[in-house]
Amino acid sequence: MFVIGNLIEAIAVVVDYVLWAYIWVLIARAIISWVSPDPFNPIVRFLHRATEPVLRPIRRRLPDMPIDFSPMIVIIAIIFLQRFLVKTLYQIAGSLG
Repeated sequence: MFVIGNLIEAIAVVVDYVLWAYIWVLIARAIISWVSPDPFNPIVRFLHRATEPVLRPIRRRLPDMPIDFSPMIVIIAIIFLQRFLVKTLYQIAGSLG
C-alpha cells in the first residue's frame, strides 16, 4: 500500500509545482501588459496563448473596469487549489503510507 501512497505524494508534488509555475506565468503576463510589448515576440505570444483560455471566461463575467482583475481571481483560485487539492493528496498519501 505504501507504493500507492508514494505515487499519490509524487502526484501532489507535481501538481503543486505546476500550479506555482502557472502563477508565475500569470504574473509575467500581468507585468507584460503594463508595457507595450511586441506582439510578435515569442515570449509574449507564449504568455498570451498560455493564459488567455483561462482569463477570457473570467474577463467576460466581470464588469468593464479600467483594471483587469482576472489574473488576480485566477491566482486566488490556484491558491485555493493548492491549499485544498494538494493538501488533500498529501493527506491521502500519508494515510496510505
